[in-house]
Amino acid sequence: MENKPQRMTKQRKIILEELRKLTSHPTADELYEIVRERLPRISLGTVYRNLDVLSENGEVLKLESAGSQKRFDGDVSSHCHVRCVNCGRVGDVMDELPEPEVHSVSAPGFTITHGATEFYGVCDTCRDGDELAAPGAHRTQ
Repeated sequence: MENKPQRMTKQRKIILEELRKLTSHPTADELYEIVRERLPRISLGTVYRNLDVLSENGEVLKLESAGSQKRFDGDVSSHCHVRCVNCGRVGDVMDELPEPEVHSVSAPGFTITHGATEFYGVCDTCRDGDELAAPGAHRTQ
């Protein structure tokens, strides 16, 4: 059964607008706190559901990594990310990197449909020894 795009509700539109203002790749919880400034009565569950819909519709990127909270990116252009191994912060890789041809990659038992490149490192805050750094503690706007 084919998923058809869902209509853009007022809540969904505001969630998307707020996410696109950020470069911090927030978690749903972080975005919820930001969206509440415009929609004080919105629930966390509503933010989660709308982010899932926006992700399914290709309006936002859902960044998933084993053992880390999902983060979201309002920039759906093709680009790579870097994730801090200490606090989980995610940033954009600024260098243009060649995109591997998905169809030129093989994995026995799989049909590869798409891929993403993510790098790992330590963010400046963690490297400089900020003891208050915790997962999601950094927000860059």
